[in-house]
This record gives sequence, structure tokens and C-alpha cells, in this order.
Amino acid sequence: MTYPRLLADVGGTNVRFALETAPMRIGKVTAYKVADHASLEAAMRLYMSTLADSERPGHAAIGLANPVTGDHVKLTNHNWAFSIEAMRQALGLETLVAINDFTSLALALPHLPAGDLVQVRPGSAVATAPRALIGPGTGLGVSGLVPAPGGGAVALAGEGGHIEVMPVTDDEWIAWRAAHDQLGRVSAERLLSGMGLSHIHVALSAEMGTLLAEPLTPAQVTEGALKQNDPLCRRAFDAFCGLLGSVAGDIALVLGARGGVYIGGGIVPRFVDAFHASPFNARFVDKGRMGQYLADIPVYVIAAEFPALPGLARALADRLEGDMRRA
Repeated sequence: MTYPRLLADVGGTNVRFALETAPMRIGKVTAYKVADHASLEAAMRLYMSTLADSERPGHAAIGLANPVTGDHVKLTNHNWAFSIEAMRQALGLETLVAINDFTSLALALPHLPAGDLVQVRPGSAVATAPRALIGPGTGLGVSGLVPAPGGGAVALAGEGGHIEVMPVTDDEWIAWRAAHDQLGRVSAERLLSGMGLSHIHVALSAEMGTLLAEPLTPAQVTEGALKQNDPLCRRAFDAFCGLLGSVAGDIALVLGARGGVYIGGGIVPRFVDAFHASPFNARFVDKGRMGQYLADIPVYVIAAEFPALPGLARALADRLEGDMRRA
């Protein structure tokens, strides 16, 4: 029996567990704070201790917010580190698949119902074309889903969140220069993430001669921008959305993503209406001669609460099917 199967989505802030009891039938999700556990194995043991004997999984897939290039894994935005094979043996699993979290989210795109997607840019998706995926959260995730010959699709496993970022407006340059003075190289993730939104606000505050006792949290910045009409928070929010539009447009050009651009992560889905009215859309197509090419590409915000889990289920199914063919 290959079911139930354990699915674990590991972000920089939360780790979410669920059981898949039949193909794409995913049960209740249990979430733990990453910071509350010494290791991923400890968090998995805690979750598995809550299961009945009949629910004990023999196969598991985990999505991780960092590169997975070999057996040893270390989270980019946390201190968890482990050997995939050692953890598989320690937990008594037959199979343990580990992939990048945005690779799993890309695999999930075909399985997301229309009700879990909010279209924020018009356009006509081409079914046979690649899809692009970007998502600011604790970091900045980037992936894509590329159709494969003979059917199916391949999810890209890259680190596009660490590409260079090019500011356009004065406010974006202020934030970029502050990050450059502090860090040297400024990747897209430095500005397009929760910490990035806070950094933009701090930089704009300093430019205005205001020294903050401590940085506002990302939630406080968006609250100030969208509910309290705070001018500085609004400038930070607009700079964030404008930069995201530029980066998303670049990724769409690289992938030829006429199948659509999808925005995930933990930030944008919280304020879809404000995002729709932000500088994102104008900046997405502000690519000179390629503006019309991008104008035909639809953009969707992923509104599902746990969208990556179906992609983990797909990755695990692919591994088990491949193992059976080789047996």
C-alpha cells in the first residue's frame, strides 16, 4: 500500500504537514513555526506522533525554500540542515523526496481550481506555452512550468530570486542604494520579500530624515499603506509592487511565459485588490519593444491557502512511478 503519503511544505517561517490518502486527495493541514523546532526531523516526528498507526506514511515529499542540489540541505533563511537519506532512515520511510518549494508550487499549477486564482492582468493564456511563477514571502521564489514533448510538463528548479534587480523610480533607487551600502550586491530577494518591504520603508524614512526606533514589520507597512493612508508606507508599497512588476516581466520574457504568470508567496495574496491597482501592471509591460508581447500575457495571483501540496503529491507520485518502472 502506497497511501497515505506525507507531504511537507517548508518555508522560512512555517512548515505545513498533510496526508495524501488517495491520488490528489489531501487532508487537513497542520502548521508549525519553523523557529519552534530544532530541526525538520524534530518537526516531522512531532507531526507523525499525532497520527494513528493506520495513518503512518511510508513515503513522503518535502518542499524546501532553498536549493536542493544533493543529499545535504540547508535552509537559506533558517538554520535547519540535514541529510535527506539520513532523515529518511531515521524516520523509517521507504521514500523521501526533497525539492525546492517553488518547484513544487509550479507542479501544482495545473491542479489549482479556477476559484484559487485571481486574475490581475488581462490576456489569453496559450495552453502549450510555459508558465512563469514568482512569489515574495520570507524570500523570493521563482520557477516555471515548461511543457514536455509527449505531454506533461517539467517544473524548473532554479534560484531566480537571487538575480539582479534594476530600480526605475526615485524611491526604488533610494531603497536599492541603502541595500547596496549595507550589503554590496543587491539581489531581487533583498527588496522583494518581507524583509525587503521593511527595508524599503526604512530607507525612505532615512531619506526623509526620520530615524525609526525599529523597522516596521511587513504587515505594519502594508497596514499603514492600505488602511491608515500613511504616505511613507504607501510609497514603500508602490515601490515594492513596481519592482515586482519589473522582475515578473523579465522572468516572463526569459521563459516565453505565454501560458501565464502566477504570483504566489505569503505577501501579495493578502491584498489582491490593492495590488491590482498598484504600479505592478504598468511596470510588467514597460519593456520597450517587448511591451506588446507582455501585454498579451495574463497574470494571476494564487489565492489558495496551501497551493504547493498538490505539487508535492505530483513529485512523489512521479518518483514512485519511476521506481516501479526501474524495478
